[in-house]
Amino acid sequence: MRKIKDVLRLKLDAQLSHEQIAVALRLSKGVVAKYVGLAAAAGLDWPAVQACDDITLERRLLVAPQRPRGHVQPDYGRIHHELRRKGVTLMLLWEEYQLDHVDQQTYRYSQFCENFRMFAKQLKRSMRQIHRAGEKLFIDFAGPTIPLTGGGRAHIFVAALGASCYTFACATPHETMADWLDATGRALHFIGGVPQLIVPDNPRAMIADPDRYEPRSNDTVLDFARHYGTSVLPARPYHPQDKAKVESAVQIVERWIMARLRHQAFASVAEVDAAMAPLLERLNAKPFQKLPGSRASAFAALDQPALLPLPLQRYELASFKTVRVHIDYHIEVDGHRYSVPHSLVGQVLEARMTTGAVELLHRGQRVASHARSSRQGAFTTVPEHMPATHRAHMEWTPQRLIHWGQSIGPATAVAVTRLMEERKHPEHGYRACLGLLSLAKRYGKPRLEAACSFALQIGACQYRHVRDILANNRDKASIPGYTDAVDEWVSPDHAHVRGPSYYQ
Repeated sequence: MRKIKDVLRLKLDAQLSHEQIAVALRLSKGVVAKYVGLAAAAGLDWPAVQACDDITLERRLLVAPQRPRGHVQPDYGRIHHELRRKGVTLMLLWEEYQLDHVDQQTYRYSQFCENFRMFAKQLKRSMRQIHRAGEKLFIDFAGPTIPLTGGGRAHIFVAALGASCYTFACATPHETMADWLDATGRALHFIGGVPQLIVPDNPRAMIADPDRYEPRSNDTVLDFARHYGTSVLPARPYHPQDKAKVESAVQIVERWIMARLRHQAFASVAEVDAAMAPLLERLNAKPFQKLPGSRASAFAALDQPALLPLPLQRYELASFKTVRVHIDYHIEVDGHRYSVPHSLVGQVLEARMTTGAVELLHRGQRVASHARSSRQGAFTTVPEHMPATHRAHMEWTPQRLIHWGQSIGPATAVAVTRLMEERKHPEHGYRACLGLLSLAKRYGKPRLEAACSFALQIGACQYRHVRDILANNRDKASIPGYTDAVDEWVSPDHAHVRGPSYYQ
């Protein structure tokens, strides 16, 4: 700008030729002619140029050409909003502008675009980015906090949608992962939908690996994103411009909400939340300075129709743990053991733990789910997870064994009952009862019933006693009309056999 002033001084005051000025200032004659022409078009003489500072002179020389009169001016604020919709382009908006003013003088496409670019330069830098409707929700915590009378502090969480700048704010007791996810869930239910991306910065509570190119969220954050059908894409480390929307929203919340609460005393985080709610509503209803409408109206027109639907249930905070299946097909979580299908013995599973449930995942698929228990050393077992033999053993109960004995006969039922009563614990008599009842397969139910009846008469109803009675055929005498298929053995005559008469 200093050389431009020298060009005008040598031309207007010293009256030198273009060539002499170009040689003196080491410029081309074309440059000299350009600025001399601009000064003439602006009606400037040397005293006027001398009185101007550099900024004023630049504005007067390089002022944008006047738009032709008679052209219908587009609504550039509305155009700026419409460009945030998916698939909307300047060409489409220009065509609509042409159709809306068929009988009037309108700009051609190139001038239409140029005028819009000049309008966009007047906006804040943070608003130059074109954010698609329903695409991104930016989240962050404000730096200042609100003191509580009990000695704690309320931390202020802020979320802002990219297209409409619709803002949400709430108070949390801390800035842990649970606070981040709970506040983000509240923000999603506040806006009534789910964006395609959630953009935080890189808090250690949420991001396991803040890599510049491939950042990785921790397992609980990924589970939160899966529940709501969205993705979490943290901003680059030390690049606040990646989430400029929420940086601006945090500043606005600090000025329009937190500053208005500075004279109030709060005993709890809930009280801070209650005081913020009406101020937040006023903030979203406040008109934009350079754009038409407000955050609330822009949200209703842009973001709200493009948001994904919310799931039926709110997210319940879950933690994850890698576990190995023991040989008894159980895994251990906090001292309690939970069953999984026995075919997974020795496999490594992922346990998803919430307040009320424990889910076991194998390669991303749920293989078991249990109500969470706080009983240390106890077991929670689902019968379907057990092998067939174990399940059959577990199904034996005193009532079932007695009922089986009754199906054979009353004496067998009494024998089974006595076997169970004689043991300190019913399970001690399971094997003896199973052995007793298994004799029916070998000898038949009538003989077993007769043997049990005989055993009860002589006061010996153990399994081995009944077995010996059957083996020695002592039960046959008590069975009416029983005939053995084999003839009774008769001792043959022999010279060495004295016979019963010898002993008379």
